[in-house]
Amino acid sequence: MTMHRTRRHHLVQLARLAAAGAALLAAPLAACAAPASAGKTAPAAPCPWPLYQQFLSRFVQADGRVVDPSTPAQHSTSEGQSYGMVFALVANDRATFDRLWQWSVANLGSGNLTDKLPAWQWGRRNDNSWGVIDANPASDADLWFAYALAEAARVWRAPAYGDAARALLALAAKQEVVTLPDFGTMLLPGPQGFVDSKPDGVRTWRLNASYLPVPVLRRLAAFDRNGPWGALAAQTPKFIEAVAKQGIVPDWSAYRAGGNAAGFITDPDKGDLSSYDAIRVYLWAGMTPAADGASRTLMRALLPNAQRMEGRAAPPEKMHADTGAIEGNGPPGFSAAMLPFLKAAALPSLAPALAAQRARAEAMVDAPPGPNAPAYFDTVLGLFGLGHFEGRYRFSPAGQLEMEWEQSAKREGPCRGKAA
Repeated sequence: MTMHRTRRHHLVQLARLAAAGAALLAAPLAACAAPASAGKTAPAAPCPWPLYQQFLSRFVQADGRVVDPSTPAQHSTSEGQSYGMVFALVANDRATFDRLWQWSVANLGSGNLTDKLPAWQWGRRNDNSWGVIDANPASDADLWFAYALAEAARVWRAPAYGDAARALLALAAKQEVVTLPDFGTMLLPGPQGFVDSKPDGVRTWRLNASYLPVPVLRRLAAFDRNGPWGALAAQTPKFIEAVAKQGIVPDWSAYRAGGNAAGFITDPDKGDLSSYDAIRVYLWAGMTPAADGASRTLMRALLPNAQRMEGRAAPPEKMHADTGAIEGNGPPGFSAAMLPFLKAAALPSLAPALAAQRARAEAMVDAPPGPNAPAYFDTVLGLFGLGHFEGRYRFSPAGQLEMEWEQSAKREGPCRGKAA
């Protein structure tokens, strides 16, 4: 009897999840309970964003340093600083935006980021001093920095941010963009260490698909019309289509040319593993507007991985592109990253998966401090994935941010956010 009641209970719960997921696929999110202004224009005040406040309190120092406390070096990265600036922009938090940028200039650029790209890693060195650990720039952070600055210049009407963005883009175009034989324009992960040339003329380029969010490239292409960003936006779906096997994109890929052939191969160093880097590929694809021509190619190439979520409690922590093997359950941030992707897939069969991953991701919000609190990277993925899913921001087909606080001010209506 108990077994039958338990089975009925699970069936009821599954039906509820399916209904909730179907509603999410079909309808916009409910608005928060914030009241509309009466008879006057609403101020451009930040909408309440609990996960952003959690990010600030746990991972951002007063001086503007974004810290990942889970690492032995207690390090900060150019990626973390640039992401933090995007979140501050979405939250209409200019004071934090400026602190993060100023810390980055002072510490990742030795006081100047007009003549150099920011160092990738800063933290506690082996001799217990603090400073740059790895000076090699990371190209994804360089593009996100430029994107945040370009959008801040537009939204906050502050041209100085735009000047800083142009300086970064000029350096990135010169040092981090290459032409692959028989393929075309591509972004290296950094200026040094990603091209291997052999005496026999064979060359191998190591690449990272998660470094190429199409909406960011679209915006940079309009902002810097003489740069390679439009070409990169066109190449990105082709790249992902070429390396995705069974919908699985590896963290790292390689392109080899020389001899009698040129083409993509399994990365010689990292193999076919898909995990903490590649999870962002699905996130960026899900956030790419359907009106962007790249969206169809990206979703077609990655759709098998959306279907792989049917019946799973969590996204896999590790997948292998060559074999299709999967291992373990990913952390809550993986669930948040999958929300825009599962929603964009728009398959009724994925409704329970969407509802389940949403519930898992939302458990991070306002989680109490302690050993079970969301880690730094989970929180970052949560801000991107949940923030987009809740309607706090969108990308236009041209790559511009469409932020809820702007829309609330224009329509004199409430902020949107976590649905009841």
